Amino acid sequence: MNLFPLLLVGFFALPLLEIYLLIVVGGLIGALPTVFMVVFTAVLGALLLRHQGFTTLQRVRAMLERGELPAVEVIEGVLLVVGGALLLTPGFFTDFVGFLCLIPPLRRRAALWYLDRHVVYRVGPGHDPRRGPRTIEGEFRREDDRRRR
Repeated sequence: MNLFPLLLVGFFALPLLEIYLLIVVGGLIGALPTVFMVVFTAVLGALLLRHQGFTTLQRVRAMLERGELPAVEVIEGVLLVVGGALLLTPGFFTDFVGFLCLIPPLRRRAALWYLDRHVVYRVGPGHDPRRGPRTIEGEFRREDDRRRR
């Protein structure tokens, strides 16, 4: 799947959407309250991100101490970083998506969905080889080994 066209559309559409929303909200409540709301959401988002980031980091440490793989927590950490970047970007749409990344049940569900769709972690008799890479056993020999002898 080629992501370039999607990124190109997002690169142009997202700023236009943000400018449009800032103009509409600014027209409804005024310029100063709009600027205040953008700054306030950035500060609030940074505080929430800090708290939830530390909580996720503590869960990762506890799982590692127990010898468990913190796969969901690592994906949640990535979502927190993305959410933090979106919250620091001025605009209402990016703030909305950034705050969605800070809601723990939504973040966990997104992490589980990603792991289920993109990571092969099932092995054994119940593993469906059509869902992921297969291991093909066999022998091999290098063709250039003959020439060296």
